[in-house]
Amino acid sequence: MSFVSDLKAGFMQLLYPGVCGICYAPWTADAVRICQDCRHRLQFSALEACPRCGAPIGTYANVEGGCVRCRGIRFHFETVDRLGIYEGLLREVILRMKHPSGEELAEAISTLFADQMAARFESRKPDVVVPVPLHWRRRWWRGFNQSDALAWTLAEHMRVPCRTRWLRRIRATPKQTAQTPSGRFENVRNAFAARSFADLAGKRILLVDDVLTTGATCSEAARALRQAGAQTVMVAVLAKSQS
Repeated sequence: MSFVSDLKAGFMQLLYPGVCGICYAPWTADAVRICQDCRHRLQFSALEACPRCGAPIGTYANVEGGCVRCRGIRFHFETVDRLGIYEGLLREVILRMKHPSGEELAEAISTLFADQMAARFESRKPDVVVPVPLHWRRRWWRGFNQSDALAWTLAEHMRVPCRTRWLRRIRATPKQTAQTPSGRFENVRNAFAARSFADLAGKRILLVDDVLTTGATCSEAARALRQAGAQTVMVAVLAKSQS
């Protein structure tokens, strides 16, 4: 994967030499193909995050059993790590990633994600990284799964395996954004299954997606992984949505 990443990065430099992956302004080459101005504009949340759902919390908030937003909700994952809040430039970047031309942008922002959260991810000690899959029809329409690109980059950064085929979406569900908060859990119920060849027994899984809102999708994906033998499922997302 390192060779493929280097090859793609070189190809992009032929097409867009020395430009930021977000604003296309002149960019001084480093490991993250995002200029300093865009990094500043992303304005990652300075507030602490609930370790259970990723929502912003005050410094002295009581998060035993979760914060006020998630306390009492049953999740099948243990923790959430996120880069920022789903607003401003980060929201714009994530929406652009969902288009067929967004794969390179997904790789750039996930490199920044890995750099920003390196210490946190190291402390989680995952055995393998697994992306939240799209249903095959949506993937065919989009051309790629942005969560795959995020997962590959994070796995490469941590030097652990990435397994994009261990989890599959077995049911095409209506968009979560069209559901009520409570309806989102029912909408994705039994939508995921682990593949028979997935070596999940006793594994610590880092489950990767782009945005977490209620946690319903990641929780249902985590449930499928746990049912197949995973010991622990931890979630990593680019952004936590407040809506």
